[in-house]
Amino acid sequence: MQPDQLKPIVEATLLASTQPMTVAQIKAIFGEEDEVTTDDIVVALASLNHECDGRGVELLEVASGWRYQVRREVHPWVSRLWAERPSRYSRALLETLALIAYRQPITRPEIEQIRGVVVSSNIIKTMEEREWIRIVGYRDVPGKPALFGTTRGFLDYFNLKSLDALPPLSEIRDLEDINPQLRLASDADGVPARAALPTTLSIDPDGESSTNTEDTDDVVADATASPTADEAENPQGDVTQDDATIDTEESRA
Repeated sequence: MQPDQLKPIVEATLLASTQPMTVAQIKAIFGEEDEVTTDDIVVALASLNHECDGRGVELLEVASGWRYQVRREVHPWVSRLWAERPSRYSRALLETLALIAYRQPITRPEIEQIRGVVVSSNIIKTMEEREWIRIVGYRDVPGKPALFGTTRGFLDYFNLKSLDALPPLSEIRDLEDINPQLRLASDADGVPARAALPTTLSIDPDGESSTNTEDTDDVVADATASPTADEAENPQGDVTQDDATIDTEESRA
């Protein structure tokens, strides 16, 4: 099959898919008579990616494969199509998620020791329901505490191809300074959004989060990300209502 014939098929396949697709999955739609190789698909993807320069959408490779999505630069305008309220995540949830991402596998008691407060069960439950974390094993100590790690869904949601794409801890200092797209609830009202890049996760350079005060845990942040082309047509699948706001009242450890 000629490249000019292959590219439109690959493009349409990615736009029609509700999930990212790997090169192998894309190749599977072709028969032997099409004479399409893996290299042909890789070249087609590279060409389609280049053609997105200067457009409102981009072709991005995440952990689960390739997908088209709205560019972050135009997202504030496109997001006005969605009437649903944005997902909101507490600082406590973001700190807990950051510790799991950077220190995995890690147990809940270890997270509590670092943060200096008891981790709310609602936080763990919310991250598991969103399929951002999972139990990867159990620590061989009395009580056999569960070991948590991040999932492929976590990487996809935060536009990451692998954990190597996480920013170095030395670059992470303060939640507000890392990513201006993550606005605190006290800031001016922003447009609806989806998720935040992992750079919004607040950890000290030494890998430990500072001990929270009650005021800190009560701060809730709007999260921002680029939705896929499919999400633009069916946004409700990724946006929660008020119950997405996590109860952040935590007792001291």
